[in-house]
Amino acid sequence: MKKRGNPSILKKFVARFSEARILVIGDIMMDRFIWGKVSRISPEAPVPVVLVEEETFLLGGAANVVNNIRSLGGNVSLCGVIGEDEMGQRVLRELTEKGVDIQGVRIEEGRQTITKTRIIAHQQQLVRIDRETADALKPSTFRDLSRYIEGHVQGFDGVILSDYGKGLLTKEGIRAVIHRAGETKKFVMVDPKMKNFFSYRGATVVTPNTAEASQAAGIPITDLSSLNRVGKVLLKRLRCEVLVITRGEEGMALFEPNQEPYLVPTVAKEVYDVTGAGDTVIGTMALAMAAGVGVQDAASLANYAAGIVVGKVGTATVTREELVRAIQEKI
Repeated sequence: MKKRGNPSILKKFVARFSEARILVIGDIMMDRFIWGKVSRISPEAPVPVVLVEEETFLLGGAANVVNNIRSLGGNVSLCGVIGEDEMGQRVLRELTEKGVDIQGVRIEEGRQTITKTRIIAHQQQLVRIDRETADALKPSTFRDLSRYIEGHVQGFDGVILSDYGKGLLTKEGIRAVIHRAGETKKFVMVDPKMKNFFSYRGATVVTPNTAEASQAAGIPITDLSSLNRVGKVLLKRLRCEVLVITRGEEGMALFEPNQEPYLVPTVAKEVYDVTGAGDTVIGTMALAMAAGVGVQDAASLANYAAGIVVGKVGTATVTREELVRAIQEKI
């Protein structure tokens, strides 16, 4: 298996990110963090009492993919659905402040904006509280989004499908996006969920993690040999151009037809929080490919970016300066 690309070359690619234009389609979320300290156990139940010190809000899900692309200097538009509520308005404000095109975002009456609330004390997550509506979209909303996608895909270099299984990306919708992208010769990258896994057939790049890839192929991944078998099976079944299996602390493995697997070892120094790391990987890789970077070097850049965000607590992003500095340290 081949190893990671040359850091001195990767560094030069980052300057091209501002030339790229990406459309992200997926489940929009808000990540809410409640920070505090624990000094005692509740007399009402054997649970810690958290004294709240700070509350922060960060874009999550497909909106976090968008946030990563903007942080790295890319041009990006978001297509998805939010609720007619306070969190939905907060999402729109933050996207607008960051210069994200929100023409493709729709507000659906009766829908709740997906919100994940994490309570953190002493840098440790104690509990997560989710609020969401994961039902299928109303027919009128689906038609409206379909018209937007049909008319706008051609204006981008590539499309990311950020699927969190919350009702936006259906099998029908996924097939339509891949078909339209193919007509306009745009690449499609997918961060998959098991429910729709083989509906992504024909996408350009599919990026499952080890557990998802193992389950989809029906082969336990225990070593490099089984990893290789899974890669070959999924590459054939998905009929994608590139399969990228993200392996957590072991980095990434990239598979292409008729080529030897390409291993990208992790560059993370310390791992504090993996929240949103997958969003960073797919956002960075798509941005690099849109800027004309080859897929193997794009995967290496994404790996550097992921190595940075897992060293931060919470839903984090990477700047161009941080990415260049991380690469520079390897030269």
